[in-house]
Amino acid sequence: MKRTYDTLSSAVNDLQVRGYTDDLILQDECLVCSGKNTSLHPDEFQIDEFHRFEGESDPGDSSIVYAVSSEKHAIKGILVSAFGAEASRLTQSMVAKLATHPAQHT
Repeated sequence: MKRTYDTLSSAVNDLQVRGYTDDLILQDECLVCSGKNTSLHPDEFQIDEFHRFEGESDPGDSSIVYAVSSEKHAIKGILVSAFGAEASRLTQSMVAKLATHPAQHT
């Protein structure tokens, strides 16, 4: 089932209800789950879905919400990122991973 959301907060709230409860932080070459003191490298997680939001007043004010899971580390989490703003400092493997999206998205 393809899900759509009007706001970033509604997407985050629904993902949390569906079990994506870990907060993830984007680093240069990995995602960090500080609550579990764990780093997830590109080959250790999957992007289950993503949702893109553009700012109403400024199209450059965009963000993307990723639903991320890792069987290896027993993590289901959410990564919220400014669309494109952080890409310049990421490793090629992280850029490739975040650009690989499942069929289900908005």
